[in-house]
Amino acid sequence: QVQLVESGGGLVQAGGSLRLSCAASGRTFSSSAMGWFRQAPGKEREFAAGISRSGANTNYPDSVKGRFTISRDNAKNMVYLQMNSLKPEDTAVYYCAAVPWSSSGVPRAPSTYTYWGQGTQVSVSS
Repeated sequence: QVQLVESGGGLVQAGGSLRLSCAASGRTFSSSAMGWFRQAPGKEREFAAGISRSGANTNYPDSVKGRFTISRDNAKNMVYLQMNSLKPEDTAVYYCAAVPWSSSGVPRAPSTYTYWGQGTQVSVSS
């Protein structure tokens, strides 16, 4: 079992930064691939960043590459998403998600993830 709680969302101006945090509980955290997904109004949930169970591998879509950084601290059961140079199109609800007992890879499909947080709103004004 993995329970996830996100925090750190808010309203920022374009070009600003935010750091999202995801606090996880459960024995399987260190064996779980973790991902951040986002969903804007009227759009499908999309992959924003992912990290393998050990942290050795990360994955980003082109839309955020170079601006977002995902990291994890397995000793603290925490996952982070550092977001820099934010753009209005980054506006969405951001969700933390987990794949327990994962391989070393980082899946991108939302359907692959079995545990989800409730989300935190990120709004970027122009």
